[in-house]
Amino acid sequence: MALKLAVLVSGGGSNLQSIIDRIEDGALDAEIKLVLSNKPDAYGLTRAEKHGLPSVALDHTAYESREAFDAAMVEKINACGADIVVLAGFMRLLTSVFINAFKTIVNIHPALLPSFAGCHGQRDAADYGVKISGATVHFVDEIMDHGPVIVQAAVPVLSGEDGDALGARILEFEHRIYPQALQWLAEGRVTVKDRHVFVADAGKPKAPITKPGLVNPPLEEGF
Repeated sequence: MALKLAVLVSGGGSNLQSIIDRIEDGALDAEIKLVLSNKPDAYGLTRAEKHGLPSVALDHTAYESREAFDAAMVEKINACGADIVVLAGFMRLLTSVFINAFKTIVNIHPALLPSFAGCHGQRDAADYGVKISGATVHFVDEIMDHGPVIVQAAVPVLSGEDGDALGARILEFEHRIYPQALQWLAEGRVTVKDRHVFVADAGKPKAPITKPGLVNPPLEEGF
């Protein structure tokens, strides 16, 4: 049975698009039940409309508190029948009202956590002068960018490049590892013990990795 997703976006929704693309080409066994944004003008909502996906905008500024906004999101997501909440560039800190409402919430972050948490991971890594950065798909808990890591992609940092340039190269890997992580979840192959995430081997062919870069666990065919 396909994994039922509620995807939350705040902006352009390029990771949403990568998920849609992998569903449509048959690599990802999932169904998007709802695309929700806290910004009515988010382009991610337009992407949803183009693909005939149900969507809703809840302007967070119209609510008296973070908890009230989160409660409104919980109501919408519960009504759509989603199994899992997927944060795809959703730029809001979630309260316990939201986090305690769902068994599984996942997020993607444009840095190698636990380094460079927060909303400017690419810029912070570039400004610091690290030699390797990347992207992380992780489970969400009540601490920002803190939950157990499912998969990471490493991307070499070029000397002198700024956060925008680095972010563009990281984004290419985001678009590969996020749908892959969701497919592992769809197949029931992911377990967590003491913060360590284990992905059971399904014996599938591993896809070649576009160099430079390293993905761990390795991607499989179709990603």
